[in-house]
Amino acid sequence: MNRVRLIAVPVVAALVLGALLLLATGTDPLAAYGAIVSGAFGPDGIGDTLAYAVPVAGMATALAIPLRAGMVNLGGEGQLVLGAISALAVGLYVPGPGPGPVKVILALLAGVIAGAAYAALAAVCENRLGVPLLISTLLLSYPAMSLAGYLVRFPLKDAGSSLPQSPQLTEGARLPEIDGVTTGIFLVVAVIAVYAVIDARTPAGFETKVTGWAPRFAAYAGIDRPKLTLRLLAASGGTAGLVGAIAVLGFPYRFIDGALITPQYTWIGLLAALLAGASPLGTLLAAVFFAALTSGGFAMERATQVPRELTAVLQAVLIIFLAATSGVFKRKAKRA
Repeated sequence: MNRVRLIAVPVVAALVLGALLLLATGTDPLAAYGAIVSGAFGPDGIGDTLAYAVPVAGMATALAIPLRAGMVNLGGEGQLVLGAISALAVGLYVPGPGPGPVKVILALLAGVIAGAAYAALAAVCENRLGVPLLISTLLLSYPAMSLAGYLVRFPLKDAGSSLPQSPQLTEGARLPEIDGVTTGIFLVVAVIAVYAVIDARTPAGFETKVTGWAPRFAAYAGIDRPKLTLRLLAASGGTAGLVGAIAVLGFPYRFIDGALITPQYTWIGLLAALLAGASPLGTLLAAVFFAALTSGGFAMERATQVPRELTAVLQAVLIIFLAATSGVFKRKAKRA
């Protein structure tokens, strides 16, 4: 019940503040919010919302995995891009070993392995060298993004294009789509389901939650923090790499420099994970909520002439109210 209140209060507060901002500009808040809902979930917008929700939910889950233990992975963009470029290389140059989706599976595995290994490097930096995860994960993103940019400008560049992009993948290396939505959505849902089971039913999930609740108690209980850090970061990076692989194996079936960074999948995913307290189902719902806000913002702009950047303002205000409300509830709990 307290968790529901913790989320409901900042959501309502953010919507009220957004309504006040809309009134200040002379716009009817009900019309604006109605345009967001219809644009996100109407027959013309539900496909775009789902297409955007797939990478957002995937990245939200990737970042929620270590966040459950109080560890923040800020390197999601680098892991995402490295997974994408690894899957692309497999899809372009590794010959298919047989009929069926074998090549797609190999490309997906390459993305997972690349993302997991790169995130594990950040864990090693903390465990062995004392570099905090916030710093190591963030700074390691830049070499990964620069490497991907170099590859699609030179070795992997599409010779027939002036843009920094790779050639299109062949039919045998593409993920199929259903009504414009990649079938990678099933992979993301499967990852979330596995995360939920591990979180709720296994000793590893319990150790993760205990570490997040009380790190000092977890240390006294004998939980191996370095090993847990390595395991969680590898799982987080592997999930981010899988999302990158899904993105590059889906439409437009190529890697375009900056295309995975500009939509801010990682940062919106982090907001969703923070809003849900890194719980598996809550993270999924929060990711869909933020995806709907972003997708519906375009419809709101067309219907009311209100800039879609208002939705970004709502997201930021929502997190601020969440942090404030969480602090109030914690102080009340301590007094009680």
